[in-house]
Amino acid sequence: MERDDWIAVCAHQLQRQWRTVDPDQLDEVAADLWRDERLRAMAPARAAVEWLAPIGGARAAS
Repeated sequence: MERDDWIAVCAHQLQRQWRTVDPDQLDEVAADLWRDERLRAMAPARAAVEWLAPIGGARAAS
């Protein structure tokens, strides 16, 4: 998947979990996640869920 597409999908998943955060900030977070090789190797929605898990904001991705 292309970088911009991965970031968009990841940011969308983050938005589903973090509705109160500004979407521009979520794009920045998703871009940071893209830089992590381990997370980038995952599907973007899964990477978002994985990243959010330690803070308790994650639920199973559908």
